Order: sequence, then structure tokens, then C-alpha cells
Amino acid sequence: MSQKVLLASKEMNIILQRLACQLIENHDTFKDSVIIGIQPRGAFLANRIYKILREDYGITTIKMGQLDITFYRDDFRRSDKPLEANKTHIDFVVEDKRVIFVDDVLYTGRSIRAALTAVQSFGRPREIELLTLIDRRFSRHLPIQPDYNGRQVDAINEEKVKVNWKENEGEDAVYLISKL
Repeated sequence: MSQKVLLASKEMNIILQRLACQLIENHDTFKDSVIIGIQPRGAFLANRIYKILREDYGITTIKMGQLDITFYRDDFRRSDKPLEANKTHIDFVVEDKRVIFVDDVLYTGRSIRAALTAVQSFGRPREIELLTLIDRRFSRHLPIQPDYNGRQVDAINEEKVKVNWKENEGEDAVYLISKL
């Protein structure tokens, strides 16, 4: 197995700043907008974006939550082992809000489809946007595209994109892992 660094810590920080600025351009004060990180890995990215918006740009009105999609996935019954759900934490109303879904890697689009279904339990958003750190653009099974994207990666199906977060793996980095 080999791994190649796609993004190091410095590059990730630059991309996170750019994504935050793009959100500000489109959502201004976030009065009618909310950020929802898709559990588990999108929550790390959502937390980072939220922190940048609050600390670096002084946007204190923004609301952020985390959405578990485990039992909304179309493949959740295909596993041999019992599934462990993550925690959903949405302490605000999404009805008529502009929702920004956040996930680390957009691969087949199935997680986003599940999130679209799951969020309906919390109300009917006015609109939904998607922010991803990595877009594996040639691997899509569903017609889903990000509105905000950190970087596109042309990875073939046998290759895996792994995002490491300082809070979880002790480093900020994105790797392309290949089986040789």
C-alpha cells in the first residue's frame, strides 16, 4: 500500500479560509443560514469552518449542528456487523433556513442523498447547499455536486482519499492511498 500527500496542514488551512470567505460572500451575516456537519467526518470540517467564521471574521450569529445519516443510507442493511449511530445535534429549526451541508469527501453522493432525507425530520429548508473539502468527481453514483469545494481529486475506484484532522488523528492532512 502506498500513500501520497494531497494536502498538507498549510494547504488545508488556506483552503479552509477560502471556503469560509466563499460562505461569507453568499450568506453575509448567516441570519437565515445554518451549517450542518454530516457525521462522522463532516463534523470535523464543519467545526473548523464554524470556528474560522466566528474567530477570524466575527460572525457570531451562525448556528451549527451535526446530522447522523446512518439509518438513512440506502446500504445500511448490507453490513454484517451491527451499525453504531453517531449523534445528531441540531438545536435550531431548519424550517425556511438556508442549510449548508458539510462533508469531508464527496465520493458516490449517497451520503448526501441520505442527509437530504434525514434533514427533513427537522423541517423544510428554503434551500440546501453542499460544502466539501475533497470532491472525487469521477466516482459519482448520483447527480450531486458541491456548491463549495476545497479541491477536486481524480482518484480511481481502488484508491481511497483519507482526511486526517488534528483533533482526531493528530495532524491536518489529506492522503491518496493506493493498493499496489
